[in-house]
Amino acid sequence: MLYKFSLSILLISVCSFAAKANFNFDIRCTEAYKDIFHLKLNDARSIIREEKKQGPQNGIPGLLDNYIDYITLLMSDNKADYDRLKDNQSGRIDELEKNDKNSPYYLYAQAEVYLQWGIIKGKFGDYYPSFWDLKKARSLLNENMAKYPDFLPAQKDAAMIDVILGVLPSNLKTLTKLLGMSGNAQSGISRLEKLRAEIGTTKYTLYTDELTFSLCYLHLDVLHTAHSYDRLMLYVKDMDNSALKDYLNGYVAAKNGYNDEAIEYFTRSQTQQQFVIPTATYMLGYAKLCRRDSDANFYLLRYIKEYKGPKFIKDTYLKLAYYYLLNNDLPKYNYYLNMVRTAGYLTDEKDKQALREANDSPPNIDLLKARLDYDGGYYNKALIQLKDKQLTDFKLLRDQVEYIYRLGRVYEKTGKFNEAIASYQKAINLGKTTHYYYAANAALGAGSIFEEKKDYNKAAYYYHLALDMKNHEYQTSIEYEAKSGLERIRQ
Repeated sequence: MLYKFSLSILLISVCSFAAKANFNFDIRCTEAYKDIFHLKLNDARSIIREEKKQGPQNGIPGLLDNYIDYITLLMSDNKADYDRLKDNQSGRIDELEKNDKNSPYYLYAQAEVYLQWGIIKGKFGDYYPSFWDLKKARSLLNENMAKYPDFLPAQKDAAMIDVILGVLPSNLKTLTKLLGMSGNAQSGISRLEKLRAEIGTTKYTLYTDELTFSLCYLHLDVLHTAHSYDRLMLYVKDMDNSALKDYLNGYVAAKNGYNDEAIEYFTRSQTQQQFVIPTATYMLGYAKLCRRDSDANFYLLRYIKEYKGPKFIKDTYLKLAYYYLLNNDLPKYNYYLNMVRTAGYLTDEKDKQALREANDSPPNIDLLKARLDYDGGYYNKALIQLKDKQLTDFKLLRDQVEYIYRLGRVYEKTGKFNEAIASYQKAINLGKTTHYYYAANAALGAGSIFEEKKDYNKAAYYYHLALDMKNHEYQTSIEYEAKSGLERIRQ
């Protein structure tokens, strides 16, 4: 009798817990979510702790905990943090699986955790676990969308996965095909754009800033979308004022050659953030170098100090070397050149390129200035550095090819497309057998111009020409861009 009574009490307790389990995006959770996308992560953590005390049955705080890990690792690139935090995934999935199965958040929340860790694992080079997470996320999302076709957050994640799988390099696409997965980047990005335009008038308007964040990242770093500045800045304008808004404004501006605006936004973002964004410091330092600000070295050195990941260490030391070269401080120039050779890693193409430049002959000062002016969007200043030069002014073949190539780049940015094509063709002819990237990138530039003109035959010719050139700098990224161009003009 006592056994039956105890069993009854246990069953009542379990059923009571199951009845109370829920996904409630209440006021506290909404505030915490907003704080995460304002980069106020400490404030978000405090709210989440309070929510767990007040509503331990609510599944949303566990999902928000995962958002914090995701944003932290996405922004910091910290491998030690990744190794420390990645084990959180399984526990969160276990907790979410115990929650309300009749909620549209039930499958979605699990898929969101899998998607976020799939992205993070891929970022840190754990590709096979990453793809398994993306596969699991897609399966959960498909089931969720079948049950709740009007639940827009699931559509957000499904489109994101489509973009990610669609832009993978060929060697990784082979692996995803073995797992039965494929994607279409253009379809995915179109769905995200449409969703962002519509979601503000729905009960899911909360997700607008997250969509803006994702679209800025995908357009600029993944798809390298041309002429994206006005559109993305308009998106960011709608965000609440925050460190993330200033960061995204700076990021969009820097990637599109609006250097002065980038410096303003990055400077402002650093005064608001609750945690360090090393990328903002790195980009601020380089933007100031492009403008020849005297304190550019301060921010480049700060990046070296605060960054705990593997990327851009050699590249940053090279930028410091060039800072001192332009300031006629040869001892420090040579010191930082040696740091390029001895410090950092070779996991990123920028760092590989930095090491090649450090081991090559010193740069031509006029070409270096033109390069910095171009990267900062100071195209008229770059043209002044180049226009009175002749090919015979440069002794090294490297510098001759770079001179013609940089002239073509400036002409393209200033709308002088015929002159740009002519310069690009000269750079191709002169540099196609060298290991420098100028000729291959010139072919890419020519292809882009003809694609804009809708002359797809000539665009294809130059994209194929870029692919045909081998054993040069930035080969992986240039080949990716050329293949992406060919895919676009076939559609």
